[in-house]
Amino acid sequence: MTHSLVCTATFLLAATVATGCGRPAAGPARPQAGATGPTAATRPAETPIREITFDDIKLEMQKGEPFEPGRLTPRVRELERQRVRIRGYILPSFQQSGLTQFVLVRDNQECCFGPGAALHDCVVVRMRPGRSAEFSIRPVAVVGLFRVEELRGPDGRHLAIYALDGEQVR
Repeated sequence: MTHSLVCTATFLLAATVATGCGRPAAGPARPQAGATGPTAATRPAETPIREITFDDIKLEMQKGEPFEPGRLTPRVRELERQRVRIRGYILPSFQQSGLTQFVLVRDNQECCFGPGAALHDCVVVRMRPGRSAEFSIRPVAVVGLFRVEELRGPDGRHLAIYALDGEQVR
């Protein structure tokens, strides 16, 4: 099995474990239509977008080192629950269109999953309801709400530590 296929298989397994065989992952509660909630001025679509890079979410840890929340930098903590735009590559999977979740990676030459991978070089993107993305071999810019969310594999090891509630992929 090639390295990229192993990476894709690992992600698909993790996604299945995390979401329950294709059911949408439980995310933050979203207000129902007509419910009292944020005013128009504070809804995510109207809040400013912060431009970030993978360097902004890099942690001081070596590849393969276990993640501990105490390693989060002040910059990462500042970005928590902020609306951001980050550029990267969509990790290939078996699905090419209508992607409702995917992994955004720093570099298209390396896989963020597997032994020795840097956890801060990937972000699990789950598109908001009714939104989707198309696979591209070119870099994409993803807009969404950034969160620290630990995703562990069946063996308990971290597969990812960042997530984005995706609004838009271009």
